[in-house]
Amino acid sequence: MSDFTTSRQYMVDCQVRPSDVTDLRIIDAMLAVPRENFVPQSKRLIAYLDLDIDVAADGQPKRCLIKPAVLAKMLQAATISETDRVLVVGCATGYSAAVVAHLAAQVFATEPDPALANAAARNLADLGLANVTVSTAEPAEGDRAHAPYDVIVMDGATEVEPHKLYEQLKMGGRLVGVFATSQPPRATLIARSPADFGSRVLFDATAPVLTGLERRPAFTF
Repeated sequence: MSDFTTSRQYMVDCQVRPSDVTDLRIIDAMLAVPRENFVPQSKRLIAYLDLDIDVAADGQPKRCLIKPAVLAKMLQAATISETDRVLVVGCATGYSAAVVAHLAAQVFATEPDPALANAAARNLADLGLANVTVSTAEPAEGDRAHAPYDVIVMDGATEVEPHKLYEQLKMGGRLVGVFATSQPPRATLIARSPADFGSRVLFDATAPVLTGLERRPAFTF
């Protein structure tokens, strides 16, 4: 067993399972996806720590793989089925999309940084995950070309209501993400019904804010 395989098992046993993640499909997916392949070479030794890991090039805006337990708990709340079409927004180098690809029929992933979007596509192809399509787009815009979606996964936080993403959900569709619209930030599930969008707070969580979903500074005199 390689050191990374051992680290992956520790991540699941010490971070994911203790966070009340009981869905065996998610656990199996996180054991199957080599997280070290999705971080820069210089950060491979910390790939399995309970951290948001910045994968952007030096001088570029921060882009992170969010904490494994936060991702796993949100995916469990989203109840992704084997027939679902899922949008992952802000996928960075593609780790979250790779995990979701083990759960869903078809995955569309967006990333605003073209270099990271290309890296995500390569990483996913290297793992033979043919059910994922990566495109370059701002997280707030989603991917209207392939909408509507059964599930939308925000791979990070938002400080504003992501209305354009809500509109891309199917009736009965779910969106999960970390909402920092108030304090403390909380992972939240949004569900679309014919009448409205309902929300349910899942748990307190922090994650880096996705590009374009930052709160606009208030105007002061």
